[in-house]
This record gives sequence, C-alpha cells and structure tokens, in this order.
Amino acid sequence: MAAPLSDGERRKQISVRGIAGLGDVAEVRKSFNRHLHFTLVKDRNVATPRDYYFALAHTVRDHLVGRWIRTQQHYYERDPKRIYYLSLEFYMGRTLQNTMVNLGLQNACDEAIYQLGLDLEELEEIEEDAGLGNGGLGRLAACFLDSMATLGLAAYGYGIRYEFGIFNQKIVDGWQVEEADDWLRYGNPWEKARPEYMLPVHFYGRVDHTPEGVKWIDTQVVLAMPYDTPVPGYKNNTVNTMRLWSAKAPNDFNLQEFNVGDYIEAVLDRNLAENISRVLYPNDNFFEGKELRLKQEYFVVAATLQDIIRRFKSSKFGCRDPVRTCFETFPDKVAIQLNDTHPALSIPELMRILVDVEKVDWDKAWEITKRTCAYTNHTVLPEALERWPVSMFEKLLPRHLEIIYALNQMHLDRVAALYPGDIDRLRRMSVIEEGDCKRINMAHLCVIGSHAVNGVARIHSDIVKNSVFKDFYELEPEKFQNKTNGITPRRWLLLCNPGLADVIAEKIGEGFITDLSQLKKLLDFINNETFIRDVAKVKQENKLKFAAYLEEQYKVKINPSSMFDVQVKRIHEYKRQLLNCLHAITLYNRIRRDPSKSFVPRTIMIGGKAAPGYHMAKMIIKLITSIGEVINNDPYVGDRLKVIFLENYRVSLAEKVIPAADLSQQISTAGTEASGTGNMKFMVNGALTIGTMDGANVEMAEEAGEENLFIFGMRVEDVEALDRQGYNAREYYERLPELRQAIDQISSGFFSPRDPGCFRDVVNMLMYHDRFKVFADYEAYIKCQGQVDQLFMDPREWTKKVIRNIACSGKFSSDRTITEYAREIWGVEPSATKIPPPNLPRD
Repeated sequence: MAAPLSDGERRKQISVRGIAGLGDVAEVRKSFNRHLHFTLVKDRNVATPRDYYFALAHTVRDHLVGRWIRTQQHYYERDPKRIYYLSLEFYMGRTLQNTMVNLGLQNACDEAIYQLGLDLEELEEIEEDAGLGNGGLGRLAACFLDSMATLGLAAYGYGIRYEFGIFNQKIVDGWQVEEADDWLRYGNPWEKARPEYMLPVHFYGRVDHTPEGVKWIDTQVVLAMPYDTPVPGYKNNTVNTMRLWSAKAPNDFNLQEFNVGDYIEAVLDRNLAENISRVLYPNDNFFEGKELRLKQEYFVVAATLQDIIRRFKSSKFGCRDPVRTCFETFPDKVAIQLNDTHPALSIPELMRILVDVEKVDWDKAWEITKRTCAYTNHTVLPEALERWPVSMFEKLLPRHLEIIYALNQMHLDRVAALYPGDIDRLRRMSVIEEGDCKRINMAHLCVIGSHAVNGVARIHSDIVKNSVFKDFYELEPEKFQNKTNGITPRRWLLLCNPGLADVIAEKIGEGFITDLSQLKKLLDFINNETFIRDVAKVKQENKLKFAAYLEEQYKVKINPSSMFDVQVKRIHEYKRQLLNCLHAITLYNRIRRDPSKSFVPRTIMIGGKAAPGYHMAKMIIKLITSIGEVINNDPYVGDRLKVIFLENYRVSLAEKVIPAADLSQQISTAGTEASGTGNMKFMVNGALTIGTMDGANVEMAEEAGEENLFIFGMRVEDVEALDRQGYNAREYYERLPELRQAIDQISSGFFSPRDPGCFRDVVNMLMYHDRFKVFADYEAYIKCQGQVDQLFMDPREWTKKVIRNIACSGKFSSDRTITEYAREIWGVEPSATKIPPPNLPRD
C-alpha cells in the first residue's frame, strides 16, 4: 500500500486552497522573519518550534487586523441590527488553520514555511485547542460564529474566558483521570484584551424600595474584563468579534475600613472574585446547582447586557433623543439569542436595567424584552433542566428574584384568565416550582420571556411542542419553531479533509464551500468510475494517515484496510456506548466460536470524555478499555477485530478521526438526542451512518433516502409504547443467547479477571434500571451491523452509497441554519457583499 502523501505534497495539487502568488509568499516570509526576530531579540538566541508557531500565528493575525477594524467601522456607519449570541460555551478548537483557510492564505503560508525549511503541519500541532465547551452545544456556538461572519451578519459571540477549559483526559489502567487544561500557559496570540471596556458586575446586597424607584444596594462588585477574538468569514473580508469576559477583583476589594488590619489577607482574597472565570463546569446534559455556576451565568449576562446597551446608545443612528433614553427601537437594533437556559438571566436583567435604571414603564419594558430575546432549547432530559433554589437567588440576586416573581404573577394571571379553575395547569406552567425546596424553572422563564422558542432538529422541536412545553405551546403556538442544527463546511470539510474537498471541487467547482446544497450536483457522478475511485482513494489515504497518527501518538497498531467503526461523543448512558460494547463482545464471541470463518475486519474506535462526577460514564470507559485489553491481545482474533479507546477526544482530534471513518455510530435511544452534529460531520466526510431514528438522523435519512443509512431499532412511538407496557430487560436477556453470553462475561469478570466484580454496577443498571433500554434494541442492532458487513465487502457499492450521502448532506450546513435564524427569528437578511479589503480604498 502506498505511503500517504504528506500534506505538503498534497497541497501542491490542491485547487481549493488557492494559488500561492509569489508576492504573497515573499510577504509571508518577510513578516514571519520579522516576528521571529522580535521574539528572539527579547528572549534567546535559538528558536524552538513554539517560537516558529507564534511567529506564524502573528503573521496570520496581521492579515486579520485591518479587516477586523474595517468590519467594525462598516457596522458603525451602517448601524445594522446586531445579533448577540449568548453562550456559556464556545468550543473553538484551534484557530491558525481556520484563519488561513478563511483568509485564503493557506497555500502562501505553506509555501513560505516550506521555503524556510519548516513543516506547516508540525507548527499547527503546537497550538492548544480553545476547549471552552463540553461538546455539542459549545461546538454549535463555534460553527454558528463562523457562519454568521460568512453570511455578513453583524454578530457577536459573548461568553466567559475560562482560565481552564474542558479537562484533559488521561487513561490510566483503563480509567479516566482528569488533568487541568492550562490552555493559556504560553499565551494566546488570537485574543486582544480590552481593559477600556471593563465593566462592574454586582452580587449579593439588598433591595431598597424608595419613592425614586427601586435600588439594589450594598452589593459586592466584580469587574468583567473583555478579551476579543476575531472571527473571520470565508473570503468575504468580514471579521466579527467573539468577546469573552474574565473576572477581575476591583483594587479596593476587601480593603474597606472594617478590614484595616489584614492587608495581605485582603489581597489574597481577590482570588475569591476572580474564581468566577477560573474553570468550565465539565457537565454535558446535566444540571449541577452550584452557587459558583450561578455566578458565572449572571456574570456573563450582566457584563454583556451593559455592553449591548452601551453600543445601542452610542450607535450613530440610535435614538434621536439627546440623552438616548428612548428604548422603543431597541428590539429593531438588537437580537439576543439564548443558547440553552444558561444565559436565561438576560431576561430579568434586561428588565432590571430598563425599569430600575432607565426608568422605562414595566409593561413597555416587558414588551421590549420579549421582542429582543429568543431561546434555543437543547435537551429534553429532565436531569439537564436548570432549576435553581429560590434561597440561592434570594442571597445572590435579590432584585432578580423580585422581578421573576412579578413576571411569573403576570404570566399566571393570564393563564388563569384563559383557563379558569385549572389549578393543575397553573402549577405545571409556573416559573416557580413549589415543594420542600422552592425552585426557579429557567426553561419556563425563557419561554415566557422570549418571542421565539426553537428546538434543534425537527423531531426534537415536535417533542418540545407536544411534551416538554405542551402547555406553553397551547397558549402561544406561534412562538415555537424548529431550526435544525448544522456544521460549518469550512472547518469540517475544507480544513479537515482537503483531499475530499479537492476531489469534489474538480467535479463541481468551489461554490459548495459557501452553498453546501450544491453538493447535490455530485448525484450526476454516482456511477462515474473515476470519481468512485477518487473518493475511495481519499478515504484510504485518510485512514493510512490516521493509523500512522495512532501509532505515533499512542503506540497502537491497527489494520488500515479494516472497517473504521467510530463512535466519538461525550460518554453518556443515553448515547448508548454500552450497545456498541455489546456488539464488540458479540463479534468477538463469534470469531472465537469459529476462528476459521471469514470475518469483515473491524477497528472499533470509541472516544469521549465522562463528566468527573458521573460514576456510570466512568465505568463505561473502564469497560471499553477492558474489552479492548482482552480482544486486542487474543491471538485467535488477530487483526480481524480491535477495540480502541481514543484518549482525550477534542475538536483537534475530531478533525483527524472523522475524515478517516467508514462507519459512524449514532445510536441514542429514540427521543433522547436533541439533534447531534457529529452525525453531520461524518456524513459530509464520507462515512456511512448506523443509527436510530433520533435527532437529526431522521432528517439525514430523509435527505439521502432511508435505504442509504443503516437505520435500526425503536422509533419514538415504540419507546413510548414500551414505557407504558413496562420495559423488562430480563426478558431480552433470557430470549437472546448472544446477549446473555455477553452480559454473563461482563458480570463474571471475563473482562476484569483481576477484579471480577468490577462491572456489577453496569450489569445491575442494564438489568434493573436502564432508562435507555439498551437490550430492547440489541437484536435489531446486531442484525443491522450484519448488513454493514455485507455492504463493506463490496467496496464499489459501499463507495456509491458514500457518494450519495455526501451529495445529500447539503442541508446540514450551519450557513443554512443561520440563514433560517436570521430570517425567521432575528428579522435580518444575510448579505453576500464583500467588504473591500484593507489595501483598497473604502467604497
């Protein structure tokens, strides 16, 4: 088998990365040398690889700055409606290559770096991921920023600059061990601190009702320091801003008169304030009601809203009012999108500012707030819903609690008028949940305080309307929408799979990069032998490259001609990595039963992080690694089956494994995965999907044809029927011999000989309280995996299905998603106009 082309060689033959003009190359070299010189003059004589990375990052950043300034100037002059995307997570990954791609600099940089005797790919590997997210929700925010810039929207991402992002995962003796992600250790070349826009955020204190209005007094102040990161659109000279807030203690912190004696103590106590932006909470789809987390949520909201209002007031075409206290036009100039309920405090905070500070009439303020805010729901799992204790609010945010009570009263009065005597409906719809511990239901607050509520895939939006927010949907059906998620084709095709992007561009041109629906044109080439061969060749090269990476990084050897069967996502019971485990064990037992029989060789790769406090998820990782230990060392198996746990799965690892995958596993219990976005990344990168009818899989099957995915298992209706009937795992255990064998092996210590009882919690859960009904789908899943094997043995037919999937993946671009948000929620129109580049005169 031919050695994989180095990316250097490959890039020479690539069209979609742009021709490197000699002038560009010379300019990049000159700039690179200048940056390197200043690094070394300051510090040392000899350059390290990290010095080279920083020199290149600063070189590329120089190309952003002019466009960034010009874009913001352009917005200031035209004063468009601005979009504010509020999220506690932005899972950005690495920035260097993405910036080169979007600025069309990749080939010039590649050539310049090559001429200097360096390897671009090696330098790219030095950059730390910006891991300011847990998974889907945070990565979605990152894709959305890319699309908003590419579509020319005046958009801003607002979040927290966590000092420590999602933990780094180490596997020790098969167990997950967390270590702190000190991503800022060497500095971040992509951010710019903006101390001139620092803002105060208040906590605690008490509320004073005076004749002049309501005052929130005796508060503790924390300062919010903004750090701006440029977000370039694809080759349109637009550069938007992601503004992340960092917590700073004020200089007089704890140094008030009553503290005279202990100056040292007081200065050390500054950490208490600054802890707010210290660390990302590592939970995915799980609510942990900690005070520090509530502080984080209010911190980002309070700083952001002050910033939004400052920008609104100072905008060139703001209100004609001399003091600009007219907020009538606020919803025409500002859209706030709440990414889940985490920034829900935007609703009472905007009310507080309008009513208490700007003296707007209450009803008017409520109308403005509702017209401004919109809410995206990301999950239907009850354990993920934010329900904050009233007692915590009382202490931390007393004024906001009063406002929430008043809003809830208004809301319940309306419901009572429409449904007289329906006390149970009032209880179900209240923002305040009564009980031993009174709680604030943040999702209900979001629904009453927004003009639009959306789910993130059609099936999910239907569940939102028919079950989660059923009562609210009956009250205001016009509020509820669907916006099926998408992914950016720049990072998830062009950047991570240049070989495939190039093969596609040769056939249909480059228009698909900003209009992914053009991939439909590939349907004309489904029987084209050269194209079939080229697509298969790119996949094989990607597999060889990933196999080489695994061997280099983790010292594991895998068979590159085996089927790469991949499930990468956060470890969670509802995502059913356990179903995948049961298939691996079943396959192993079949090989052991008849070692001479021919089997389709597979490398099963499972990767993902478990929340540190989620015992069952950590046990699942231990089970995967234990199964791998047995299977990978069994001489009867050889290289027909391998089970690999991919350590420290993150954005930069996704960019390597997804282009190499043959099979994508999307096997959550129907009705539990709101959308999924990894499913879309695999589809566009030429893997086939085995999955349930859940989340966006439903729409993927609709686009490509159900016969072109491997769909199996219960539908939502079947799950509901089984719930009514009562799910009994033992019934499947007794009826299915292969299932029973697998469970008995896990149970008896076959996979944990040194600790036979190791997996009793897992077995006990599967047998007696499995909310996600793993056994109910086992039989259908194993059968479906048999069909996967059959097709894989016919490479030509497999590749034709791959091409059909790629051709039908156009709907799943985040450009399409954002265009729908823009038109149907924010009331703005995407613009195709290119801002003139910095070297040309404006207009």
